[in-house]
Amino acid sequence: MRRMSEEPRTSRVQRQVVQLILDRRLTAGAPLPTEAELMEALGVSRNSVREALKALQALDIVEIRHGYGTYVGQASLTPLVDGLTFRTLARHDDDTGALAEILQVREVLEEGLIRRVATTVTEAELDRLEGVVTRMESAGGTGRSFPELDREFHEVLYASLGNALVPQLLGAFWTVFRRVSGARGWTDDPSPEITVRRHRDIVTALRARDVEGAQRAMAVHFRGIEARAAEESRGVS
Repeated sequence: MRRMSEEPRTSRVQRQVVQLILDRRLTAGAPLPTEAELMEALGVSRNSVREALKALQALDIVEIRHGYGTYVGQASLTPLVDGLTFRTLARHDDDTGALAEILQVREVLEEGLIRRVATTVTEAELDRLEGVVTRMESAGGTGRSFPELDREFHEVLYASLGNALVPQLLGAFWTVFRRVSGARGWTDDPSPEITVRRHRDIVTALRARDVEGAQRAMAVHFRGIEARAAEESRGVS
């Protein structure tokens, strides 16, 4: 019974701490009041404050620096990445289906976003994208894989939108995919030239300001990722 009564109290104190951060307009990196000050401000015990702060630290809402104090966290998407990775790996009987769900969400986001990019991307940004594709080609030509270049391409791709959440969210799904691939021992794409061509097709459509063409190119890109993931999960090389 004691455990059941403690859980709602901890959740309530968590919400109070979050509200305090919002009310005081504290930003990432700002120091929080001391434990004693929080106890007084919230009218709760030291143990309740500590449990709430530990829970908020797991969500990256606060950062506990032992010996220095507690600070407002970055509120990153790390908890989302960890949760999705576990959720995907925990479905031992359906690797393909679990990973397909992650890819489908990312695909829907990127196919929608690419339509906006086609009207906002600058020539300088297109040149940067072309440069990334050229580096992909060079890496593939020497037999090296280029997952980080793939990630860089998609980060640069959406820079013109000026939306800070977009690269964070897409990066989270990318990280989950890479973690799951690594945990399952799946190999890199055996046809880097195909990957290079698909990325270059996206840039070509964007240079032409071809909204429909850019969306089609992105769809083809994801179909390739999905097909490869399905092959790997079945042990096909």
